[in-house]
Formats: sequence, C-alpha cells, structure tokens
Amino acid sequence: MAQPDTKKVFFENLSGTGKAIAVLTSGGDAQGMNAAVRAVVRMGLYVGAKVYFIHEGYQGMVDGGENIEEASWESVSSMLQVGGTVIGSARCKEFRSHEGRLKAAHNLVLQGITNLCVIGGDGSLTGANLFREEWSGLLTELVDQGLIEADAVQKYSALHIVGMVGSIDNDFCGTDMTIGTDSALHRIIEVVDAIMTTAQSHQRTFVLEVMGRHCGYLALVSALACGADWVLIPEMPPEDGWEDKMCQKLSATRSRGTRLNIIIVAEGAIDRHGTPITSGIVKDLVVKCLGFDTRVTILGHVQRGGTPSAFDRILASRMGVEAVLALLETTDNTPACVVSLRGNQSVRLPLMECVQMTQEVQRAMDGKRFEEAVKLRGRSFENNLRTYKLLAHRKPESELPVSNFNVAVLNVGAPAAGMNAAVRSAVRVGISEGHKMFAVSDGFEGFYKGQIREIKWADVGGWTGQGGSLLGTKRTLPAKHVEKIAEQMRMNNINALLIVGGFEAFESLLQLYEARTTYEEFCIPMCMLPATISNNVPGTDLSIGADTALNAIVETCDRIKQSASGTKRRVFIIETMGGYCGYLASVGGLAAGADAAYIYEEPFDIKDLQANVEHLTEKMKTSIQRGLVLRNENCNENYTTDFIYQLYSEEGKGVFDSRKNVLGHMQQGGAPSPFDRNFGTKISAKAMQWVTKKLTETFRQDEGRVFANTEDSCCLLGMRRRALVFQPVVQLKDETDFVHRIPKEQWWLKLRPLMKILAKYKTSYDVSDSGQLEHVIRNRPKESDTSVAM
Repeated sequence: MAQPDTKKVFFENLSGTGKAIAVLTSGGDAQGMNAAVRAVVRMGLYVGAKVYFIHEGYQGMVDGGENIEEASWESVSSMLQVGGTVIGSARCKEFRSHEGRLKAAHNLVLQGITNLCVIGGDGSLTGANLFREEWSGLLTELVDQGLIEADAVQKYSALHIVGMVGSIDNDFCGTDMTIGTDSALHRIIEVVDAIMTTAQSHQRTFVLEVMGRHCGYLALVSALACGADWVLIPEMPPEDGWEDKMCQKLSATRSRGTRLNIIIVAEGAIDRHGTPITSGIVKDLVVKCLGFDTRVTILGHVQRGGTPSAFDRILASRMGVEAVLALLETTDNTPACVVSLRGNQSVRLPLMECVQMTQEVQRAMDGKRFEEAVKLRGRSFENNLRTYKLLAHRKPESELPVSNFNVAVLNVGAPAAGMNAAVRSAVRVGISEGHKMFAVSDGFEGFYKGQIREIKWADVGGWTGQGGSLLGTKRTLPAKHVEKIAEQMRMNNINALLIVGGFEAFESLLQLYEARTTYEEFCIPMCMLPATISNNVPGTDLSIGADTALNAIVETCDRIKQSASGTKRRVFIIETMGGYCGYLASVGGLAAGADAAYIYEEPFDIKDLQANVEHLTEKMKTSIQRGLVLRNENCNENYTTDFIYQLYSEEGKGVFDSRKNVLGHMQQGGAPSPFDRNFGTKISAKAMQWVTKKLTETFRQDEGRVFANTEDSCCLLGMRRRALVFQPVVQLKDETDFVHRIPKEQWWLKLRPLMKILAKYKTSYDVSDSGQLEHVIRNRPKESDTSVAM
C-alpha cells in the first residue's frame, strides 16, 4: 500500500509548481486520438499541471495565438466517442525549417510550456525530437533577437517530449498496437462481412484494397480475420509465378463448393522486383485466367473514419495517462520517449530507437531483403504471417505428415464471439500437423451421448466471422458422466482434447485431470483456451469474446448517451453481464466514459452510493449534460439496478432525471470483433502446436498408445502481461475463488482509478505497474511472444 501513498504525496507536491503540458495531434488522423487527448488533459489537471491544446498540429504551434489554448476539464467532455481529432491536425512544411521551429519555440515560451505530448506517426515524432535537440539554441536565438528575456533561457532550459503513436497502419516499431489500428480493422471487417453475403449470392470474387503504403499490417490481419483466399503485402511480396499459384488456389476453392473468393491487397503491395501490384491488376488477372465474375472495392478513407473501438479508447486512455506520468518524471537528461504497448502492458521506449528501427524496415524493403523486413516488423507481425499461411494454404495430402493421432475439439459453457475462429484454427492446424480432427457437438453433454464426428478442412470454411458457437455449447460438467465420456474416448480413440470455453471449461478440465486416477482414457494431452465474455477465467488477462462484448457495451452506451442530446440533464444506469466478475463494467466504463462502475470485487455501501450521487449532481450543475453509471449484475445482492436507479432518481430531483437499461444477452451476440477473431485464431494455433509436441513426447512406442499423466499435460493457455503461457490447471486452483467463479487477483482492477480520475474523482493512483524506460529489442525471445495483441 505504500506505493499509492507515495505517489499521492508526489502529486500534491507537484501541484502549484507551474508545470505546463501541451498536447497536439499531428500527421494523419486516427480513431482514438481524442481519447488520448482527453486522458492527457484530465490526468494533467489531476496532478496539478496547466494543460494546453495546440490546434492544427505543428502548424498551430508555428502560428501561435489562438491556436494555443488552455484546456479545462469540460473542454474534453463528450469527445471520447468522436473519431478523428477535434483539436485538428495539419501537415506543416514551415516546421521543417529552422525559422518555423524558432517561431514555435517563441510561442511555447510565451505560455511557459516546456512539456509536449505529441500524438502522431514517426514523422511527427521525429520532428518533435529534432525540436527538443535544438531547444536551447532556439532560446538563445530568441534572446539575441530580443523576443524573450535572458532569464527565460534558464527558466525554460529543457523541452521534454513524450510521444504516442496515432496511426491506423500500425507501422511503428516498438509497440504491438498503435492508436487507431483496431478501429481501422473494425471498418475493414465490417465491409468484408457485408461483401461476403453479396459475393456468396452471385458466386463472385472480390478484390479489396486496404490502406498500407509501406506496411501490410491491415491487409494481413484483416485477411487472417476473414479467412481471405489470398493477401498481398509490401513486406513479403509473392514469389515469381504467383499469378498461376493464386489462380490455382481460387479454382481449387471453388471446386470444393465455395461460392466466393476474397483477395486482400495492401495499397503498397509489390512483386519481388518492386513492381506495384494493384487491385486492378489482380482483378484483370482473375477475369483473364479464370473467367470469374470479379469486383474491386477500394476502402480508402473509410478506414480512418467512424467511432473508435473499445480497444482504441482503452489503449489511448492508458497511453495518455502514462504519457503524463512520463513527462512528470523526466529530467534534463531523459531522452524523448514514446509510450508503447507490449502484450497487455504499457512500456516507455526511447523515441529515436523506435524511429530508427522503423526506418530500418523500409531500408530492408528497398534493398529487397524481405525476410529481414518481416523480422524487423516484430514478432507479432511475423506470427500473423506464419499463422495466415498455415490456415489459408492447404498442403497436398502427399506433403502432410502422418501422425495417426485423433484430436477432439469442443466448446463448453456460454457462447462467446471468437469461439468459431478458434475451432477453425484448431482444425486446420491439426490437419496440417497430420492429425485426424474430431468435432464434439454440445460440449460434454454431446460427448457422453456420442455426438462426435470427424471434421475436415473445408468444413470450417467461413467460420471466423460467425458469432456464437457453431459446434453448439452447453454448461454441462463432465463429472457425472465421466464413465460414458471415457467410453466414447475409447471408442473414437481420442488421443488429445482441446476445450474452448469459460469457467465451466476450467472446472471441466480439473475434473478430467482428477478422473485420470480412475480412467486412463484421460491420461492424454488436454488444453483449454479461455473463451468467455465475462473474462473471469484464472490464468489469463484476456479471454476470447470479451472484446466483442466490450464493443457491444460501448456502442450501446454511446447510443444511449446520444439519445439524451438536446434534452434536460439525464443519468443512465446500465447493467452489464459478467456474473461476479466486474471486468465488463469496469473496462466498459473506462471506454464509455462512465462516472461510476459498481462491481463485486470493490465492495461499496450506501455512503459510497450517496457520495457518487452528490459528485454527479455537482458536475451536472456546472458542466455535463449526461451521466453514465455501470453496474455489474452480481455486484451486490441488495443494491440492485432498480435500487440504484430509484436512489439516483430521488436524490437527483431538480437537477437530473434517471433512466435504466439492462443490456442482457446482446453482449453475447453479434459478429466477433477483429481482436477476438485473431486472438482466437492465434492462441488456438499455438495450442495445437503444443498438443502435437505433447503427443510426440507422451507416445509409448512399445504399447502403441499415448499416456500423459503429469500436471503439465493438462494446461490452460493464457495471456499473462507480455507472454502467452501454458499453465497446469491444477496449479491454478489456488488462484481461484470457486464460490464466485473469479480469479483471486485481477489485473484490470488497476485500471479502476483511471476511470475515477477521468471522471473527476479525487483518488490515489497506484503507479507500481507504470512503464519504465526500456530499449527496443530486435528479436524478443519466444516465451515473450506478444502476438496476441493482434
């Protein structure tokens, strides 16, 4: 507990020191930039600093005057859900000149600003670093010209820079995801899903061109998310003769009964000789060689537009807060840094190391060193490419290894978006590894009834974009039917199990592990993938399906708040799902800009409720028009949604009125988000490779069978901070509250103070987990594979 108290004192000491922070957005716009600006402003005000907007990017800094405006708490209200950047962005040739930077320095000194938070791409951040390096010389020039007093050189001796990368292309080395990328993927996948229905109706081939002049990330990940037949990206041009191979692949797909083909082309796609491959060229090729009815769709700036996704809002909010902390902790010797995301953790990296690595990628591509370019993009990009090749291109039967192992896959518990993508990935990777794959319908209920069938490569085509569970899923646990399940495993000669599901899947795996003492049929490799909207499975920070649910909550909250536009002041009480786990309420509240979120993990009483009402009443009197309160469904037995609604209604009389809304099962439905499609796809591929390894290790040649009876042969694959980790389920028992079906410790509880700070509450903020300055690592070790960040 010492850490929050120490930090609280630090914030109190800082108050009144006259620190001034300016925030600007530069270069191309990206969804989520406004969330980052909001977080910088509110965190800056929270710690007692003055915060300024610089409108129109570097152009506004050069022009000065009204372009540099002091920000207030209210000035960033209602901007969280807005796309683009409300403070404006512009290309500025003048800032590239020494004279332009001299004007900019003068304008900053006039306002006493020596801390800059720059949200933009590598060009914008490189410009900021050059400005920082020239700063003292610029001040000396200003003194010589009589524009500032001599003591200003000492008073404003150093310019501190912290960057956040806002770019839909995800082309900046050092971070797994840049602000705006996830939202751009949402736009692409929405279009692909819509196109696939019309393509199927008419047996068409669609060629989609997506952004990415120098980086193929959007093309690659969207191809992975929709199961595209072919993808063309600049980092890895196709081998010579690709035209014939692509046409053969499309023809083979159609011959198996598929009625459509999807080809995704990055706008910067090239061949091995550097010749551009355009969407028009691809279309003409398909028409000429195959005669297929082919259409081209160029998405263009649609990808930059629209509301930011839940992921981008949370990412930008976390980065904005981290950027302010980084600025407060800088000294004159601290290099300019960029706030990045690795796995599920914020880190700070030297800005110029990241820029140099990013430039190295382009040099490798210019030099036609494409393998090197892929590696330089990072392990996440490399893993995306490897997984796509594994799932999209089926090897001929003659080239497949022969393992003679049978692997069964099933879904257990409530349906979660992304389950189907995980099953598709497991089936195709399993077949590629030489296994015979079996699908079990309706979970363990179907298992003991014998609803088991072999499932082939083509059977899972088109599954990535389907919501729910196509295999069917039940909450039935295996303990009561363990004898019948063992019999079915013996009859079907099942050598390994892959279970995709939530807390029931975790309990099921524990029961099967314990049944090993009685039934040798369960002495086989068994692995679980966490898939539940509640995100309440121990051993993992994230579960398949939770991101889709968050987006459903955030979209609904946006609409609900919008419904009150132009009416009198109103507070909405929203009930979310999650059982006893407050993840959806807390993280959804952060993404939607909630004023409070009530959860089981953080007990509250009537005094807390009263304090929240009073706080909201005060805000309503002075500034905001709408309030948002989220309540987890099982947060308190007595303080029900109706009770809280009635309390707010009574106490808010004369200031605001209240409305309530129970979101219910809409949080479980809908098409999976790009994150859930790819998270499910990639962790499932990793799990199947683990299964193959365990099958090989535990096969007893003399007995001709698999026998695995160790703890590490019955695992859950979860994401822990920066790493994907296989953890024996029996070792996770001590980390689990089985009564309330939640982990005993949950990482996201550290995000709750963020929501409170951004809602203008006075609270201590624990920075024990905040980013520390690290270095860019060219090749991270395999155990730190953070490809799950998409």
